[in-house]
Amino acid sequence: MNDIETWHARAAGDVVTYWQTSLTSGLSTDEAATRLQQFGPNKMRELQKTPWWQRFFAQFQDFMVLVLLAATLISALLSEFTDAITILAIVFINAILGFMQEYKAEQSVLALAKMTAPTGRVLRNGTIQKLPAEVLVPGDLLVLETGDRVAADARLIESYNLEVEEAMLTGESLPVKKAADKVYLPQTPLGDRRNMVYMGTNVTRGRGLALICATGMRTEIGAIADLIAADKKEETPLERRLDHLGRWLVWGCLTVCAVVVFTGVLRGEALFLMCLTGISLAVAAIPEGLPAIVTVSLALGVQRMIKRNAIVRKLPAVETLGCTTVICSDKTGTLTQNAMTVTSIVTAENEEILLTGTGYDIKGRFIKDGRNIEPDASPSLRQALLIGAICNNCQIKKNEVAISGLWRKQRDKGWSIEGDPTEGALLVAAAKAGIWREQMEKQLPRIGEIPFETFRRRMSVLCRDERGE
Repeated sequence: MNDIETWHARAAGDVVTYWQTSLTSGLSTDEAATRLQQFGPNKMRELQKTPWWQRFFAQFQDFMVLVLLAATLISALLSEFTDAITILAIVFINAILGFMQEYKAEQSVLALAKMTAPTGRVLRNGTIQKLPAEVLVPGDLLVLETGDRVAADARLIESYNLEVEEAMLTGESLPVKKAADKVYLPQTPLGDRRNMVYMGTNVTRGRGLALICATGMRTEIGAIADLIAADKKEETPLERRLDHLGRWLVWGCLTVCAVVVFTGVLRGEALFLMCLTGISLAVAAIPEGLPAIVTVSLALGVQRMIKRNAIVRKLPAVETLGCTTVICSDKTGTLTQNAMTVTSIVTAENEEILLTGTGYDIKGRFIKDGRNIEPDASPSLRQALLIGAICNNCQIKKNEVAISGLWRKQRDKGWSIEGDPTEGALLVAAAKAGIWREQMEKQLPRIGEIPFETFRRRMSVLCRDERGE
């Protein structure tokens, strides 16, 4: 294993010594410029773009499409211009649909670069500076706080109640508690490396100081981008069957043509006339509507996948997914939406109240004994929701924008949270009852906080009420 893969197996002091970084002043501007020249910018490698016309004409390389093009040429030579135009139109519709899907998939791959942090706060020349993520280099000291998106793969030097959400890499919905003093075996899986933070992940709690060890395509997310961009042509089951059908049609049509010509000549018909008749029958036997039906069906499947935020690079891949009978998932959380939801509350009066709704959408109902109730009807329920909202550092967002005021009344899609998923679930449950943390904190301002600790198994806040107590 190389150094980039085993930073988690080294003590923090050894990593600092390796990169020759000062913990008090960080890198100098000159040293950072030298390393930027050596390691390159901290961004995803731009894909080599294929000209649009090459991608378009590549849609005509399928064997069945070549058969249809041959049928178009033959129909034109036989003066069957209506058939020729019809077949040609079908072929071009197929090509346009395939071209547009590949174009959208390419844009999705390029969008992966936008998931990385646009800026990062690092210690340079003895001061904390906010710099574009692409100029960060190995050896930079990365300053992390709640809400930050990690700008590069880094080894933790200091951590204070630091928790990082790594769902994009591991599939786990719960944040991972980090510890700078840990050292692990080289073969430790990525999800268990508590002394590392990775590009594109989010800090949900605490703060820390980390030494950047890998940037750009050398990061874990860079490896994912490489896998996505790899163009390994492998035929899908549908493509193999269509190719097989196309070859049978060609041989079948040639056989029909030969039989018709041979039979007609034996009966004394003109050779040229019988050749035209045989060719006409062969062209008529080709199901020119088949590719159109297949393409439209696959395109409908792609549209359904897009609505679920799934990237489909090739149309036939939808059929391959439909043939899947077994999905092997590595660990819990991989197939979830990375969103926690409160579904049931047991109050201090031992009442169980159910909540409807999924994800972080603030739309939901409170149900007790099979009937809808108002949260205000149960003082203990409202008190529980109020505590969940106040003892909370999370924030509800609408389309990635923090929501406050009248905008909260919008109940369509696009809700998300910034912070710990557990706290987000509690905050959303309170919002369903019309209790908003920002509003409550104006009435009950926070004057103290004790962060969550494992041995306490709780987080505590101290607030001042309207009477000043």
